[in-house]
Amino acid sequence: MSSTVRVEFEPAYILHTRPYRETSLILEVFTPGYGRIGLVARGARRPKSPLRGILNSFQPLRLSWIGRGELATLAQAEQGGQSKQLRGDAVMAGFYVHELLIKLLQRHDPHPQLFGHYATLLANLVDGYPVEKLLRTFELELLREIGYALSLDTDAHRHEPLQADQLYVFRPDQGAVPIEQQNGEDLLFSGAELLAIGKLQLDDPVCLRNAKRLLRHVLDFHLGGKLLETRRVVGAMKR
Repeated sequence: MSSTVRVEFEPAYILHTRPYRETSLILEVFTPGYGRIGLVARGARRPKSPLRGILNSFQPLRLSWIGRGELATLAQAEQGGQSKQLRGDAVMAGFYVHELLIKLLQRHDPHPQLFGHYATLLANLVDGYPVEKLLRTFELELLREIGYALSLDTDAHRHEPLQADQLYVFRPDQGAVPIEQQNGEDLLFSGAELLAIGKLQLDDPVCLRNAKRLLRHVLDFHLGGKLLETRRVVGAMKR
């Protein structure tokens, strides 16, 4: 039987909340030292709960908890830094990132560097940096952190440097595979296009579109059929 864990004032961000019983919440939380964890916030929905107004998405927190297994019990929560207010497209971008983290990170698997990238992403979204560029950069970091880093400079068959004028089909389980002519594949790129994505030349609108096309397919592959609700919502809003 696993021992009871006691954690004091761990930096954290809340990825998702849902009601639990009459007055409580279940939290999906991202932390640097413990990864993605589940917490029960008992009584958090009561009108006079000290937790009301604190357990919000995109806000840096410091959380204490006790427990073992899949769900521990939140013991204390406090603000961990300056409150961050996302606006416009940045709000949906933030929820999209949360959904990726929930679906792609295993519970109790720490990724302290990814936690830092997430905090930087939030700060840049608040400051109004271009949303699409920030998302593509974060997606690449996320894939790298979970062991699926994209090889965007080497051919998957010959293990030689990509040639700028060569055509490649990018296969998520292999990498860039050279082909001789266009064959209707969705993930067809020139070597120059893949090299540009690998160098994060995302100020170029063409490179940014290519990066979005590539990363969408790669993420879908690793999601294994799990649908992203945020994509559905954005698509409905555009229609």
